[in-house]
Amino acid sequence: MSAPVDRSQSELFPLFLKLDGKKVLVVGGGAVATAKVGALLATGAEIALVAPHVTNDIAALAKAGKIAVARRSFIESDLEGVWVVIAASTPEVNRSVAAAAAPRRLFVLAVDDKSAASAFGAGVVRKGGVTLAVSTDGRAPALAGLVREGIEALLPDDLADWSAVAAAPARRGRRPASRWRRGGRSCSQP
Repeated sequence: MSAPVDRSQSELFPLFLKLDGKKVLVVGGGAVATAKVGALLATGAEIALVAPHVTNDIAALAKAGKIAVARRSFIESDLEGVWVVIAASTPEVNRSVAAAAAPRRLFVLAVDDKSAASAFGAGVVRKGGVTLAVSTDGRAPALAGLVREGIEALLPDDLADWSAVAAAPARRGRRPASRWRRGGRSCSQP
């Protein structure tokens, strides 16, 4: 018989989600929720937000029809049809959201509330068709941001060219040739 697994030390599984057309619930209406909504808009997700009070930016997005906003407290039925939940409210509300989401097998990104989270956000760099994400497994979000900034500074300005060269063989159904220069910051056309 094998030894029990210590789940408190399990590693996180890195994952990128296609949210285009999928309903994402944001619980909370403050500055953090506003930032998460901004990031979600770029994914094409259908965004529903629930909060008694919202920022002017969230109100403007709702008025423009870009997101759906219910100005009230979270209720369990808000989870119907949802793929992912972002809990950006008080710790008490975040824990309530997580408890309601767990039996539905929904992942909850609980901002600044590791105990209520079943998923964690990452420090993200997007440049030249490449997306990199940095995580500290929810332990030190500020450090993830610093590492993200460091990585961003190291990426070459011509990364889009690298991406185009690497994608060309894939479009033809084969793997890219190994023409990347070792120790260099450029690539050659295969």
